[in-house]
Amino acid sequence: MVESRPDPVAVAMMSTTADERAVLDSFLDFHRAMLLRKLRGISDVEAARRLVPSATTLAGLVKHLTVVERNWFQCLLAPGPGDVYLTSEEDATASFTLAEDDTVERLSAAYEAECARSREVAARFDLDHVVPHPQLGEVSVRWILVHLIEETARHVGHADILRELTDGSTGAI
Repeated sequence: MVESRPDPVAVAMMSTTADERAVLDSFLDFHRAMLLRKLRGISDVEAARRLVPSATTLAGLVKHLTVVERNWFQCLLAPGPGDVYLTSEEDATASFTLAEDDTVERLSAAYEAECARSREVAARFDLDHVVPHPQLGEVSVRWILVHLIEETARHVGHADILRELTDGSTGAI
């Protein structure tokens, strides 16, 4: 069962004087919610349709960001047995690739579940907590949160364009 969360748009806009952690968490949740809103009301076929020269699709963006969430929070911050942090461009490109059973419903549910896990993992660490990173040396939880805000927001921008090309919808639908 997916937990009921307050509207992330309202939380982000009302966190204007909150502490640093609350601001970072609320903006990451805002962008996570915007990504999922871009999938509302479209079919599996529309979500998987290639509308730009690259292999980027609405469904592929959600699948990719699910991998990104898992990679940074679970695999890097709190790895379990068998968790491997993905570092190659090949891994990143493959994370956009859709399988036949990748429906809007399944991809959305997987993304929401991974975001919930990410919140749980991140909440266990202070912003100044540092972990080794295979390419960057060390990264703090603060840096990871800012990076995930940037990465998610960038891909939500892509989703904005793809959704507009799909049916003309724009903004925070």
